[in-house]
Amino acid sequence: MANNLHHVVSAMPEAISYTLLKEITKNFSDELKIGEGDFGKVYKAIYNEEEIAVKRLFLISGLVDETKFNNELLNLVCVQHQNIVKLVGYCYAIQRQVTEYNGKQTFANVDERVLCFEYFPSGSLKKHLSDESRELNWYRRYKIIVGICEGLNFLHNGSEREIYHLDLKPANILLDENWMPKICDFGLSRLINDSTRSFNTEHLCGSHPFMPPEYIETGGISKKHDVFSLGVTIIQIIAGPNGYGEYVDMPFNRFAELHS
Repeated sequence: MANNLHHVVSAMPEAISYTLLKEITKNFSDELKIGEGDFGKVYKAIYNEEEIAVKRLFLISGLVDETKFNNELLNLVCVQHQNIVKLVGYCYAIQRQVTEYNGKQTFANVDERVLCFEYFPSGSLKKHLSDESRELNWYRRYKIIVGICEGLNFLHNGSEREIYHLDLKPANILLDENWMPKICDFGLSRLINDSTRSFNTEHLCGSHPFMPPEYIETGGISKKHDVFSLGVTIIQIIAGPNGYGEYVDMPFNRFAELHS
């Protein structure tokens, strides 16, 4: 699949102060919370008269949290494509907070990491796959599949340094008002620039059933990881919420009958 250079969006993310982020999220109020994952909470806010999604990472001590933030930030800065969520801004600030240590109150440095993305009221693809309103007709499903494929192809082949997403699934694909898919959540991704284009990891990350067998068994990572996840995602898009669990024993024409 050829890369479409006219799909590239030229807009660098801005550094946004932590004070301003607290202001536009009402101090990260639950009133504005629109989502929560394994590594952080997401809030809706207004920045420069535009709606944005503000993702505040959990305060997890150790390397995992810092790696999570750096991966997602650096990868999104490098990637600009119509089928990949746009990073609007970011914040990496150290806050002085009162905490208890050895039974006494003291001041400690707390790292605050926040990523700001374009906001999509339509939500994730997962939400629409479970929606019984049947808004996802065959034309829209095909458009979504093509867009995901183009976005993933850009990650793998759009620059000198490959990016592996490693957690591609309907929950990590947002939809705009025109049903254009946007791949998001790059916290598990890694920039690959070695000659082998493959390596192993000791700590498995991802979601069932989107992880390939070789990754579960050996921790091996390559392009095939994302391609496997893409295949499972496409099956879910085609089969719908009722058909996915039966796809192994289902004849191909049954897929069409589910949405006729």
